[in-house]
Amino acid sequence: MISFTAGKRRIVASLILFAAFWLPAAAQEQRRGVYTPPALETLHAVAAEHGMVVAQEKIAARIGAEVLRRGGNAVDAAVATGFAMAVTYPRAGNLGGGGFMMIHSAEHHEDVAIDYRETAPQATTPQIFLGPDGKPDTAKSRDSALGIGVPGTVAGLALALEKYGSGKFTLAELLQPAIDIARGGLVVTDDSADTLPDWFQRRMARFPASAKIFSRLDGTSLREGDKLVQTDLAATLSAIATQGPRGFYEGPVAEKLVKAVNDAGGIFSLDDLKSYQAVIRPPIRGNYRGYDIISMPQPSSGGVGLVETLNILEGFPMREMKQGTPASLHVMIEALKRAYADRARYLGDPAFVSAPIATLISKDYAAKQRASIDLDHATPWTDALSAMPPREGSNTTHFSVVDGLGNAVSNTYTLNFSYGLGLVAEGTGVLLNNELDDFTAAPGASNAFGLVGFEANLPGPGKRPLSSMAPTIVLKDGKPVLVTGTPGGSRIISIVMQVIVNMLDYDMDVAAAVAAPRLHHQWLPDEVRIEHGFSDDTLAALRAKGHRLIEPLGYSSANSIAVTANGLLGAPDPRTRGAEAAGQ
Repeated sequence: MISFTAGKRRIVASLILFAAFWLPAAAQEQRRGVYTPPALETLHAVAAEHGMVVAQEKIAARIGAEVLRRGGNAVDAAVATGFAMAVTYPRAGNLGGGGFMMIHSAEHHEDVAIDYRETAPQATTPQIFLGPDGKPDTAKSRDSALGIGVPGTVAGLALALEKYGSGKFTLAELLQPAIDIARGGLVVTDDSADTLPDWFQRRMARFPASAKIFSRLDGTSLREGDKLVQTDLAATLSAIATQGPRGFYEGPVAEKLVKAVNDAGGIFSLDDLKSYQAVIRPPIRGNYRGYDIISMPQPSSGGVGLVETLNILEGFPMREMKQGTPASLHVMIEALKRAYADRARYLGDPAFVSAPIATLISKDYAAKQRASIDLDHATPWTDALSAMPPREGSNTTHFSVVDGLGNAVSNTYTLNFSYGLGLVAEGTGVLLNNELDDFTAAPGASNAFGLVGFEANLPGPGKRPLSSMAPTIVLKDGKPVLVTGTPGGSRIISIVMQVIVNMLDYDMDVAAAVAAPRLHHQWLPDEVRIEHGFSDDTLAALRAKGHRLIEPLGYSSANSIAVTANGLLGAPDPRTRGAEAAGQ
């Protein structure tokens, strides 16, 4: 059994653990919402031969790497990493949220997507987030227990292990490191130290059960160097270890979750938890310049938006346009604008809406979209809608895993806001999400990330809100060459697209591809979000084309792995303090 007791810490220390290429100045600026990329030519990806985990939090990355060292496959390592981050990265790692896992199984000769997105309670109505005046009330979806979705993480990770694990580890064995750390405590450092004091005051201090765990004796937030002990969370993890998902979705833990949500004004029932199911879905598949793109289907818009955008870009000479030039950035902006307009109009939970997916990801449709792009002028948002007839998070975390057998996992999961709603369910240690804000409160309304939606994404009982998460695997001749994804709410699709284009069109090293400055357009609001690092001349040229530029871009962390003939190259995103590539 894997353990992080004192006697076994030396095992983990013996791993070949590679430091992230984190730069203190860059991380300091990211805390202020500004990112200045390092000199890209100075960056080097982290090398490993037999397996690698790249995650936003280093302890969890090392736990996953230890599973690989002991003969586990990529799914085993991903499950151990995911449960560990619920303890070590409470900002977004979770039991009380949900997400998506993309798996390339060399052993099963299969690519699958596991949807463990949160669902709305059965008592949810389409009008639940409207105020007395019939207009959207954002406080209901973002700041109240009505915004809590039924968590999917436990079911999703357990399903991945059951179907695609190596069989060498039980769920209990993979949970043990997380249990040990939760019970024994860990020192607050890195990104948690950067974010916890602010978000504690914003969201957590109002809930006694949360304050009890995340505050000092004087009632102020834990800070860098303090010890975070989570004994209730250890007990919940132990229940899952002994009973499987039933230990979370039924029995005492479930009863405590329902009580906590409803005491805070929510509408959960025990049946909402008991009936939750993670779903195995066929992935969205595309092709870009001879590479296969494998990404998330609905209820995530990630795969559709990514493939549609890449299809549009494929008709432009991106390599000749050069990386970071006004010409290349302009067509990226215009492609994104069109894909996000389609996202708003058509996409939602596939159990409730029938979206024209085959059309949206087709090359013919991309050609029509491409033809509408003026290379000299920005397209007004009102003209970015396609000719098809209308039918009317910021916190997440991503990790990538590759093993020595060619299996790969790309996993993105979330609580929506940093630390979710901020509510810990009394007696469970579980931080709960506010994910239902990703629904559209009313046709044409926007969520916390400014994403506009229509009827396809209205709230409803048992419905899964539309997401932008895009855990992605790029294949060549059936074998992984890139595993990537990122947090960042509405910015996820654009970020993943830019990492792929940087590598496939511009031959950038994965470390440089991840660290390069980024931009984003999501149709509405009609503005281009940018990171620091583009030249003044480039920005002036974009403005001359009619683009409205806004800085900063916002939070992201595209922790990626490139698979090469000479081994694995890991790129922990320098935008997050404490991200690490751990390999062996």
